[in-house]
Amino acid sequence: MSAALDPELEAGLRRLRLRGMRELAPELLQTAKTQRWAPQELLATLVREEIASREASNQRARLKAAGFPAPKTLDGFDIKASSLPRATFEFLASLEWLDHKDNLCLAGPAGIGKSHLAQALGRAAIAAGRKVRFFQADQLIEALYRGLADNTVGKLIERLLRHDFIVIDDLGFTALDRVAADHLFRFIAAAYEQRSVAITTNVEFERWTQFLPDAATATAILDRFLHHCHVIALDGESFRLREARELVTPA
Repeated sequence: MSAALDPELEAGLRRLRLRGMRELAPELLQTAKTQRWAPQELLATLVREEIASREASNQRARLKAAGFPAPKTLDGFDIKASSLPRATFEFLASLEWLDHKDNLCLAGPAGIGKSHLAQALGRAAIAAGRKVRFFQADQLIEALYRGLADNTVGKLIERLLRHDFIVIDDLGFTALDRVAADHLFRFIAAAYEQRSVAITTNVEFERWTQFLPDAATATAILDRFLHHCHVIALDGESFRLREARELVTPA
């Protein structure tokens, strides 16, 4: 059993907020003594463990702040059941496009993995040290409306742009009025060439006037969003419907 730290040393580590070092020091000091580590080896190990502890804590905080509705991962994405080519999947997983502040559009019918892939890429970005924010499209529009009510839309957009990657899921299921469409354009324009935005949608670009007020608004939003954008068209049978059918017991 590892001996407790000297109270003064523990108090000092606590005051300096070196939690990882404080928690691991008793065990590492015992190991260093037993294995006759050089002083610099012990110090280097303590520093590495403190850095790793802080990085893990920061990642947990970024995951919580991102607002993902489910724990979707790239490992959990069924590439074999998807129409997504493996080369495209590997390119997306590399996050190279995120380095260039490119946008991403995942398009196709419901149930084919658009939301899963968008969330999984967001989690991968967080693991790579990026800040991510996830919104259902209706959730983002509601937040923009609240900003309109108290005249804080500009501040909300500024806060969103502190993130490296913003995901808007299921755009197109709900029609947007003129005010909502104008705010969406304002956000897309502000993010243009500054941050990466991902949109998942089941509506073809030619039909965006079905949920936007008019062709001019749709063109203005698409012009900026698609300029530096990787458009991934997915197709196939709904994963959820296929799973439901497999659970049905034959009579």
